[in-house]
Amino acid sequence: MKTLVIGGAGATGQFIVRGLMQRGHDVTLLNRGRHQIAELDESLPRIQCDPYDEAALQTALAGQYYDLCVATYGRLRAVARVMRDKCERFISAGGAPAYRGYMNAALWKPEGLPAPTAEDAPKVESPEEDEKGYRIVLTEQALYQQIPHATHFRYPYVYGPYQMAPREWCIVKRIIDRRPAIILPDAGLTLQTFGYAENIAHALLLAADQPERANGQIYNCGDSICLSLRQVVDVIATALGHDWQVLSIPNELCPVGLPLLAQPQSTHRLLDLSKLRYELGYQDLVPPAEALARTARWLVDHPPKAGGMEESVMQDPFDYQAEDRIIAAWTTLQQQMPDSRIFATPPEVGMSYSGPGGRPRSQAEFDK
Repeated sequence: MKTLVIGGAGATGQFIVRGLMQRGHDVTLLNRGRHQIAELDESLPRIQCDPYDEAALQTALAGQYYDLCVATYGRLRAVARVMRDKCERFISAGGAPAYRGYMNAALWKPEGLPAPTAEDAPKVESPEEDEKGYRIVLTEQALYQQIPHATHFRYPYVYGPYQMAPREWCIVKRIIDRRPAIILPDAGLTLQTFGYAENIAHALLLAADQPERANGQIYNCGDSICLSLRQVVDVIATALGHDWQVLSIPNELCPVGLPLLAQPQSTHRLLDLSKLRYELGYQDLVPPAEALARTARWLVDHPPKAGGMEESVMQDPFDYQAEDRIIAAWTTLQQQMPDSRIFATPPEVGMSYSGPGGRPRSQAEFDK
């Protein structure tokens, strides 16, 4: 099968390309050629072209026809216009910010994107609500006007090697620098769907394998198991053998956690993956805990340049002096807080609770 992959050098690209080749596809890469990764065979046929330039695409692909085009990079509207008459099947990647409230949680009352969010959830309706999300919605509409049988994936945040916005670096760098504590907003209880690059690629490959089911469909994708931010921090610390104090501070009082949240609020952004699981049979190839450990170890071996693009994108200043001042102030405040003895009758967890700290058993022995 003759297949064109537009992209290929990003986080998911190596897994998509290798997966297609394992399936017997004759793969050609199209990208700018600015980033080469060791995991891809240099002998792969390549077309060097800017996929954001529609005229350049038309010229580069003149006279070509493909059984499948997988587009994970470039200006999707332009790519769709060029490829509509140049391929039998088309699989593309977009983004979850198409959902109303994904970027602007205040659009919902009460505030926060409803969870889980399925493919038929409301989309951004205007640039005033969220300009980026609105552009993504218009791009999806343009895609299906050009290629009605396309398969489209709404990506969450993707993690793994070669990610240009590595959330995990905010944790890994602090471990490398032997920080004794990390500050998390609101106990790190936020749930956000993330997708390990190999898992995301697996989802796209399932669509490539099942055209009769996937054609004309839109799918959420990501890890099917969602870890809280606190769990992410704990998994990475364990993987790197680091022991530290995890401090919970209300998000409203401290901006330190914003690079980890990647949004102003600590509300959830949880995608419903039911359609992907039941229609295409998706399951995580790599469990998220293992995927995070791999990512953390990769970042230790391939640290982003200090003050470089990745850190600029993440907007984490790694200002430890300021963090220490916040920790000291928060410790003082906690010491000043009254304990439960100020209540005539202390509040408890309720009589239905049976875990640690709950009500004692009513009898010493029970019949088996």
